[in-house]
Amino acid sequence: MADIRNRVSPSGSRGIVPRVIRHENAVLVCILIGIIAVMAISTKGASITPSNIRNVLLQSSMRGIASVGQGLVLLSANFDLTVGGLATMGALLGATLLTDEKERSLFGSPIVPALGILMVLLATLFIGSVNGFSVSRLGMPPLIVTLAMWQITLGIAYQLGSGRSVAGLPKSIGFFGHGEIAGVPVPVILFLVVAGIGYFVLNYTTFGRNIYAVGGNPVSAYLSGIKVRNIIFMVFAISGFLTGLSSIIILSRGMAASMLVAVGFELDTIAACVIGGVSLFGGRGTLIGIVIGVLIIGFLTNGMNIIGVNPPMQEIVKGVVIIGGVAADTVRQRGGS
Repeated sequence: MADIRNRVSPSGSRGIVPRVIRHENAVLVCILIGIIAVMAISTKGASITPSNIRNVLLQSSMRGIASVGQGLVLLSANFDLTVGGLATMGALLGATLLTDEKERSLFGSPIVPALGILMVLLATLFIGSVNGFSVSRLGMPPLIVTLAMWQITLGIAYQLGSGRSVAGLPKSIGFFGHGEIAGVPVPVILFLVVAGIGYFVLNYTTFGRNIYAVGGNPVSAYLSGIKVRNIIFMVFAISGFLTGLSSIIILSRGMAASMLVAVGFELDTIAACVIGGVSLFGGRGTLIGIVIGVLIIGFLTNGMNIIGVNPPMQEIVKGVVIIGGVAADTVRQRGGS
């Protein structure tokens, strides 16, 4: 019996740790716990109060919904820099459609909130579809297309709001940012629903498997009968739609919109995906990893805000995180080749 224990237990204990370390999401969870602990110590417990954790989840939900769309684009070996400009445009479009301030209203008077929300989602879906068409059908580089569209959407946003904040929104729109269902904030529920659908699509549908195939090797995917151009078009369109959904929550949370509502949003979504293990080379990453990456960015940003780190330094930190993630991914790619 002792001999059996000596043969099984040591090997079993030695086997558990390597298996955990090799599991990328388990490592991410450890990193998340470490960041929460460090921030809790640095803020003397202020970052782990129930009210602050709730605030982190709310902020992370807005970022997380757009990050799911960004993640799909990255998995296809593309990327979407439009996210920040599109979120700003969506928020200001919604504000100008719903405001009761006649001089700021797009049509001179507010429209029905449900119709306003639908118009925002259709507008952002259209922009995402233009990105997808330009990349998939016209063969344009995603960097150029989405960077140009980022500037275009910011320009449209400025024209909509004339560079000023737009308020005077109906109270009903506040449900998407401040409402609760069974005690759970609506933004968190929406994020969980989007993440759940994304997880199901990526793991249990042909479309999800095709995204991985296109990102891993588009030539092989094409030769296997996958309609590569359709897949690329769809992921950009989905990214646009989900960014629009995020913009509605942003608008609802602030009950106003301005050019500053989504500053750095594109950087945050890319950082969340890269931290979550999504390869910028495409074809590798998980939805669970994206969710954990969103939470890591959320707690990191929140902790820096509490400590008093200025916004430019926060952007530097996020940039360093992205570079670190890309460097690690590059090393993994070379190791696997």
